[in-house]
Amino acid sequence: MIGKYKYETTMKACFVGYIVQAIINNFIPLLFVNFQKVYSISLDKITLFITVNFTVQIIIDFVATIYVDKIGYRPSIVAAHIFSAAGFISLTILPEIIDPFAGILISICLYAIGGGLIEVLISPIMEACPTKNKEKAMSLLHSFYCWGHVGVVFLSTLFFYFFGIENWKILTLIYSAIPIFNALIFLKTPIASLLSDGEEGMSLGELFKNKIFWILVIIMLCAGASELSVSQWSSLFAEKGLGLSKTMGDIAGPMFFAIMMGCSRVFYGKHGDKIDIDRFTTYSSILCIFSYLFISLIPSPVINLLACGTCGMSVGIMWPGTFSKASATLKTGGTAMFALLALAGDLGCSAGPTLVGLISDAHNENIKLGILVAILFPVGFILTWKLLTKMKKKSDYSKESEGAKVTETDVI
Repeated sequence: MIGKYKYETTMKACFVGYIVQAIINNFIPLLFVNFQKVYSISLDKITLFITVNFTVQIIIDFVATIYVDKIGYRPSIVAAHIFSAAGFISLTILPEIIDPFAGILISICLYAIGGGLIEVLISPIMEACPTKNKEKAMSLLHSFYCWGHVGVVFLSTLFFYFFGIENWKILTLIYSAIPIFNALIFLKTPIASLLSDGEEGMSLGELFKNKIFWILVIIMLCAGASELSVSQWSSLFAEKGLGLSKTMGDIAGPMFFAIMMGCSRVFYGKHGDKIDIDRFTTYSSILCIFSYLFISLIPSPVINLLACGTCGMSVGIMWPGTFSKASATLKTGGTAMFALLALAGDLGCSAGPTLVGLISDAHNENIKLGILVAILFPVGFILTWKLLTKMKKKSDYSKESEGAKVTETDVI
């Protein structure tokens, strides 16, 4: 504890950190149409904004494996929030004083640096907090990304409705206050080490040689792909299938998905101490597979939309559950492990929607077929999770056997 700040404060700051991450990833897409009209930016350049955001975050994920432990958690997480705030603030200034496209791109790079660092740091900072049930805390933490996603879409939609999208800069500055405030909290609140005193985290070389680590990487990639393969297309289902407007489509599609995913994470966050993580993840994966089948094979827009929500609920445990499983399985994995798993998750978030898009485009924009092919990701998730569980039990059994032999030798 530092002064009036306790680890409870640290955990709350971690929750807010994921809200900042949600703003970074979900706010600017709401302004794309406005950017086209006001700054005359073409659609291909607009698309580049999304690509650059996630590319920079992926690069930061990898760089963090090398430098974060050397710099330290506190200065790194504070810097993450400063970069995030700087990106939002510059978004309201740079497009007016330099080429608009370049100004927006620079702003995106700034807050993407912050987003990449937040993604790498928040989970290990939370994991290091002295809590009784790590799985519960991790699941609850990741639910705040969902609530941040829901909040930024809903609040931004309300703001634009009442005050007009032409006043988007005011809303952007309001959002920038959140990372500024959280940076001040992280300057003071206690931050524990992920490793015990005198214990060193695994090096990149040690991780790369570890079979369990590569299984975790595949699991994480499948988790990200399982989530985004559907959520990225849920708005289209709501718009075309139900004949809703773009605004209502965003609320009925992505927001419904995010709400259900958040509810799943809160449920496990509240009751995780009574639920076996392996069993819960297995059942969730099976539900995810069925939701993919209902989306792609049932010719009913209403059932398709309900299946999208069910998919959100089913994938809720995948990302935080993998982090918790990794921490329990490779206890000395350290920051490098969390960073590389975040990198794998981001690659999955890109690979899933890309595969759906490519398959759909090759078959006359048949998105249902694309999602049917993408079912390989939740199938891959459950198979690799089962493999990891089997390897873990085998490893534990070997250790127990070795311990028993040592004891017998001592007695003799």
